[in-house]
Amino acid sequence: MLFRSLPMKEIMVIANPVAGHGNGAKVLPALRHHLTEEGLDFDLVCTTRPLEAIELARQAVADGYRTIVAAGGDGTVHEVLNGLRAATDDNQVAGTLGIIPTGSGNDIAHMVGIPEENLQGACRCLAEGQTRVIDMGRLDDRYFANNVGMGFDATVSIVSRRIKYLHGFPMYFLAVLQTVFVYYKAPTVSITHDGQTATQPILMATIGNGTRHGGGFFVTPLAEIDDGWLDLCIAREISRLRILALIPHFMRGTHIDKPPVTMLRCKRAVVTCDSGLAVHVDGEIYAEATSRLEIEILPKRLRVVCGNANGP
Repeated sequence: MLFRSLPMKEIMVIANPVAGHGNGAKVLPALRHHLTEEGLDFDLVCTTRPLEAIELARQAVADGYRTIVAAGGDGTVHEVLNGLRAATDDNQVAGTLGIIPTGSGNDIAHMVGIPEENLQGACRCLAEGQTRVIDMGRLDDRYFANNVGMGFDATVSIVSRRIKYLHGFPMYFLAVLQTVFVYYKAPTVSITHDGQTATQPILMATIGNGTRHGGGFFVTPLAEIDDGWLDLCIAREISRLRILALIPHFMRGTHIDKPPVTMLRCKRAVVTCDSGLAVHVDGEIYAEATSRLEIEILPKRLRVVCGNANGP
């Protein structure tokens, strides 16, 4: 086996060709062009299977690359940041993570000010090299940048995977409407946060480090990515008609003072559900029916390339 002590390039780009229903593959020639045009010295590798980006990112750090770029959707970013975290001591800052959004939701790119539908603009952010150290969350043994969704929220992610003819916000919006009519019974869930426990039937619970998910739903609109807190949105069980009435508020982030919704902040939360709870993490399905989750904030643990408006 051949080893090298220093990388040939400073940047490793990990591209997911199936991101955005194949958009990741379509934009590869343009991606290479824009990276080269910006004067970046890079290597690029494409993933071939789920979770491969975790190992590719971990290996890239071991090989000495200084910036590891996720070219894909939120799922690709999620995998790469988990690889960065696996390659870093627990109390150290992981990264640097770069993001070139080519997927469906691209909420993590939005979170740090990277242009979502402007490949050249995203590459320019990478070339400018402005970085920011942000918080990460931990869900059991998995790390996340944006959020963890439970109940209705996670069911929307499951339903969206079946929609092949749309992507981005339209896909998630259609999945929300479909979920309204298939999500019949709210499970009884116990949520313990910072020493307090509440048990009730819930429509959904979302724990957010960032503000947005699903390409356009501002579920935790007051969240900040470097304040050392997780924002918790809990919506209790309500009728389908009231769910439909709440959707525009979640799109604008104006649901926070509506009676079915409770907004909290916490450092750590334990969630239990005897009947099983659907869960997503950064938009990726974590479990379709799990009975226990432990979630906590890890302050200032990830260095990420950001847009000009989101620098330190």
